[in-house]
Amino acid sequence: MSDTAPPPLSAAILAGGQSTRMGTDKARLRLSPDGPMLIELALAATHAVADDVFLVANDDRLAALGLRTVPDLHPVAGALGGIYSAVANARHDHCLVVACDMPFLVAPLLRALAAEPRDYDVLAPRLTVGENRQGSSDGVYETLHAIYGRAALPAIRAQLAGGRYRVIGFFPQVRVRAFPEETVRRLDPALRSFFNANTPERLAEARRLAGMAPR
Repeated sequence: MSDTAPPPLSAAILAGGQSTRMGTDKARLRLSPDGPMLIELALAATHAVADDVFLVANDDRLAALGLRTVPDLHPVAGALGGIYSAVANARHDHCLVVACDMPFLVAPLLRALAAEPRDYDVLAPRLTVGENRQGSSDGVYETLHAIYGRAALPAIRAQLAGGRYRVIGFFPQVRVRAFPEETVRRLDPALRSFFNANTPERLAEARRLAGMAPR
């Protein structure tokens, strides 16, 4: 890894989902009554690696955060639509994409991702076991803890146009680099970075884990 500072990076937090499984707005939930909102935890981590941090959301419910907010251009397409909207609106050529319901993002792991040479269209951790189940024969990609390059937009656009919304579906058409699991586990041994508090049960589990979360 070079001592040279990495190129500038954008970071998008996806907050445009309907929160149907949670039953309330995930972004504004808290792990403790007086603690920060989930989205504020994500903001703190992403600000550590990006100078262009913004939200993908289809309303102004988070306007008090004072962040640039862009619409989800494909709201029926799930995470893939959010990723496309993020990369299309990023001010830099590469954009880190995370979700608003990920309370345990680890800044050193994000820094390690950001420091990788930008010779890819997608850089995503690939694990033998993963939270988001975007699996392939050679592992599971954590697609909502990944960096996407602007060059991936045509392939994503074509997949959206075909009504195919599985995130890794466009991977064969672009340059994908797997971020090594060994490095992930060194920086986040419990793999809590990829934890999604997207149901009441998962939120309760996150609250139990909060005292042990890596920082």
